Amino acid sequence: MNLKKSTWIIVVILIIDQISKIYIKTNFKLHESVEVFSWFQILFIENEGMAWGAKIPGDYGKIILTVFRLFAIVGIGWWLWDSTRKKAPKILLIAISLIFAGAMGNIIDSVIYGVIFNDSLGQVATAFPDAGGYAPLLKGKVVDMLYFPIYNDILPEWIPIWGGERFVFFEPVFNIADTAISTGFGILLVFHKKAFPKKDKTS
Repeated sequence: MNLKKSTWIIVVILIIDQISKIYIKTNFKLHESVEVFSWFQILFIENEGMAWGAKIPGDYGKIILTVFRLFAIVGIGWWLWDSTRKKAPKILLIAISLIFAGAMGNIIDSVIYGVIFNDSLGQVATAFPDAGGYAPLLKGKVVDMLYFPIYNDILPEWIPIWGGERFVFFEPVFNIADTAISTGFGILLVFHKKAFPKKDKTS
């Protein structure tokens, strides 16, 4: 697998990711949802920080996170280029391409969405509003919309500790970019031996 094919994977994922995010951002109010199935909803939220909604506290926390992501994407890009140059296994190149595409997709939100969109709270956002965006450069929020509450009910009383409480599985809301990253890491875990084959030792 060459760099051209990896680039195609990245471009396709980025296009799908950004089209889905821009559609949600310009057609949904924040926290608005549409039920597709009982176990799947389109739910618009914005993530200010890292996975699971975690964020770095302080006025500059968001900028620090975005700058870190920018450095990370450079490192992942170098990893992909170097792996291609060394003719690494196809499974490894696919995984890196997915991780790179996902990271890049969320970086785009963090870097420019605050500048090109206005706020979505109580209204449907518009692109390039006359009054300016909702945040300065590097302080944009990541758009999430995929929600799979496969189980959303009160747990039986006999279950220790959590019995009688409402439990939701799967609770996190995510996007196409997150899916690409998770799939890439999943491939590396499941196919670790194929992705990183041991070199034959010669006597």
